[in-house]
Amino acid sequence: MAAVDLSDRGRELLAGRVPFVEATVVRAQVPASVRPGDGAIVLPDGSIEGFVGGQCAQGSVRTAALGAIRDGRSVLLRVLPGEDEPFPETPGAHVVVNPCLSGGALEIFLRPRLPDPVVGVVGESPIVAALRGLAPPLGFVVETGADTSVVAGSTAVIVASHGGDEAAVIRAALDAGVGFVGLVASLRRGAAVLDAMDLDHCERGRVHSPVGLDIGASTPAEIALSILAQLTRAVRVDGLAAPAPAAGEGSAVKSAVDPVCGMSVTVGPTTPRLETGGRELWFCCPGCRDRYRAEG
Repeated sequence: MAAVDLSDRGRELLAGRVPFVEATVVRAQVPASVRPGDGAIVLPDGSIEGFVGGQCAQGSVRTAALGAIRDGRSVLLRVLPGEDEPFPETPGAHVVVNPCLSGGALEIFLRPRLPDPVVGVVGESPIVAALRGLAPPLGFVVETGADTSVVAGSTAVIVASHGGDEAAVIRAALDAGVGFVGLVASLRRGAAVLDAMDLDHCERGRVHSPVGLDIGASTPAEIALSILAQLTRAVRVDGLAAPAPAAGEGSAVKSAVDPVCGMSVTVGPTTPRLETGGRELWFCCPGCRDRYRAEG
């Protein structure tokens, strides 16, 4: 099977701010059904577009790819039909033994492609203007507004209204699960705003006031730089990410254990399933499903 060119699809997903994983076969042992260069895209719901092997290989790729989206790190996945071949578990490398694999061992490189974090900014000022100019080269998207409308979809929220109903925006961001909320204010005024809100310990830890690393900033551009420096650290070091969608929004991914081979299965749109005795069972491949049905 020829390698699938998914570059156009990848650009479409990035433009739509949809996270995904590029999965590329880098090595395939005969008699694997794929060749080096074959590839696929794995979406956050577990669906796979392209070809990186049969149902059993796809199950292992799906599980590892969703982990790569969650962690934001590339991984070299090796899928083995047995435990005969050593392959070290090291940072950036992961091994799964898939006894249902009909072909030889596979090595697949999984590269997460995550949309740039959105910084929702409330207010309009020279500092906000500087943020809009400095943010794109650093990989941030700035969306501005005058109220809580900027909260939805934001990885971080910056309140730079210099007054107004700052507490309402902070409260909305915290309730939406935003992990980084910054208040542009003096130390004294910021403390007064937060003290009046009666925040619990965890909520207070997510609010940064005055926001920005202490670099001695005084001009609007310097203050914007200090804010972006703190946001960069929060993303790169602390693992700041956009809040997970609420339950019921169709983003939750189920996992199950194949009752035949014992493999952990990430449930996706094409995962083999069987309803029996009022239970819903999931399998790594049609073979395990058919075997369970025959023996049941």
